[in-house]
Amino acid sequence: MTISSDAEIKELQDSALEHLWVYLREPSDMAEKGEPQIFVEGKGCQVTDALGNTYIDAMSGLWLKNVGYGRTEIADAAYEQMLKLTYMPLGTTTEPAVRLAEKIADITPGDLSRCFFTSGGSEAVETAMKLTRAYFKRMGESSRIKFISRKGSYHGATFGALALGSSSHFPKVDYEPLLAGCFHVPQPNPYRCELGGESPEDCAERCVNAVEEMILFQGPETVAAVVAEPVSSPLGAIVPAPNYWPRLREICDKYGCLLIADEVITGFGRTGKMFACEHWGITPDMMTVAKGITSGYIPMGGTIVRKAIADSFVGSQKAAFRHVITFGGHPVAAAASLKNLEIMERENLPDNSAKMGRYLLDGLEELKDKHAIIGDVRGLGLFCGLEVVKDRKTKEYFAPEAELASRLTQAFSDQGILLRGGDMMNIMPPLCVTSGEIDEILGALDKGFDQVSRDLAD
Repeated sequence: MTISSDAEIKELQDSALEHLWVYLREPSDMAEKGEPQIFVEGKGCQVTDALGNTYIDAMSGLWLKNVGYGRTEIADAAYEQMLKLTYMPLGTTTEPAVRLAEKIADITPGDLSRCFFTSGGSEAVETAMKLTRAYFKRMGESSRIKFISRKGSYHGATFGALALGSSSHFPKVDYEPLLAGCFHVPQPNPYRCELGGESPEDCAERCVNAVEEMILFQGPETVAAVVAEPVSSPLGAIVPAPNYWPRLREICDKYGCLLIADEVITGFGRTGKMFACEHWGITPDMMTVAKGITSGYIPMGGTIVRKAIADSFVGSQKAAFRHVITFGGHPVAAAASLKNLEIMERENLPDNSAKMGRYLLDGLEELKDKHAIIGDVRGLGLFCGLEVVKDRKTKEYFAPEAELASRLTQAFSDQGILLRGGDMMNIMPPLCVTSGEIDEILGALDKGFDQVSRDLAD
């Protein structure tokens, strides 16, 4: 469909306001602002809306356009598979799904070797939770039903995944009561360490000790798994100190519970390695993935399990994992994913993420020196974040009446970049980003912060 006139754009906007849920937006607010904005084209790191305005997407869509926009190779691979086979009889599979599972087993850490495919990240986390409980049933430890996760994390929108999350950015009050048996411990955030850590390492040690304390408090025989993202997004790219993940692995081994790494955002090159767990040399018992597995070209996700755990579901029909996701392992999505991973490896995008991520982080540090409202910057690879404060000394946030988020978002848009503003922000351009494009992002941030700082001072 080609949009050729302002009237057609207005017609689409009116229809959206009447019939469509636009994520995280309220219809009357959009109507007042002449929105929703409608995008029609993308290439590399840039997207163009129906009015012809072009922006750098500094959020990679929803942190998933790892290989960038406009990769016709992926579209061709999907189309070719559509011409052959678009689904499979129940209880069977297809060549693309098998090849993708094999590829994932090859590139994931350690003995992660069997993948249950889903349609996205929430389903991948939900599947991991069900696999965990089913596994302990098969191991004769049916009392292991509890999950421990971190405050300030987000693991998905389904009831189980939502219960794991604990973030004021995604309040759960509308949906409570949620799944019972989910308990939360402090986030290893050195900028605002809940437990008073005096250094990143000290904060990490205190926070990982809190995991052990929670396991002991709940009773080790009742704890099924600890679930955590290697780098957490809701609070703005929380990167734990190097001692955190190895100690987390040790604690889970000590008490016999599983360690589930939620790599839905961090996986497939985002942090400068194919998977973020590789930074700390650990292998989780399960890993959840989505987003970057297809770079958002088609919905796809998965739960990857270590061999010893997967083998507990082998041997009889009674042992089988009784769980179905209708579109999990869809052959078209699998074909697109294989091509996406081929591009990622051919162009060495994880390495570019590491290099460009360092360049971006250095630039953010310079912006922090220049703008007093930037309290902290952090990141790993092209998963960078910053925190905006009213007062650096007290770390006080701006009051809601200041409308910081909308002011920043609009200011950045005016400068040609798409980025969601707020107290905590994530800057995650596609992994194919160039140093020149990062310079543009930094320049837009500089001007945007300058404008908002002046407005808030008036």
